[in-house]
Amino acid sequence: MDKKIRVLVAKPGLDGHDRGAKVIAKALGDAGMEVIYTGLRQTPEQIVNAAIQEDADVIGMSILSGAHNTLTKEVMDLLKEKGIDDVLVVMGGIIPKNDIPYLNSLGVEGIFGPGSDTADIAEYIKANVKR
Repeated sequence: MDKKIRVLVAKPGLDGHDRGAKVIAKALGDAGMEVIYTGLRQTPEQIVNAAIQEDADVIGMSILSGAHNTLTKEVMDLLKEKGIDDVLVVMGGIIPKNDIPYLNSLGVEGIFGPGSDTADIAEYIKANVKR
């Protein structure tokens, strides 16, 4: 039996709205993944430490606050600093199209905006997880 894909769903920064993150967490669980939801207002350090402790295959960040460039860079820098290069990083939320190339350059591989189909997100993860 294959090990389930472990997805850490995180809400970095001061964003206080997590309905979308909870919907994604439920959908990924329904798709057969093991989901760990960190809760609101996580620092980049907390997210990376949780990913390490939980042996996550995927970090999924949900950001609505507009601080996506700064917070994502901090998470990606910490992953590099800790030598973690086998975790798929995806994100969702309110991400302006002009910011997507920058986020991709940091190493974020999948970016899903409002209205994205949860089945498409699950399939993307299954097809791109690094294990």
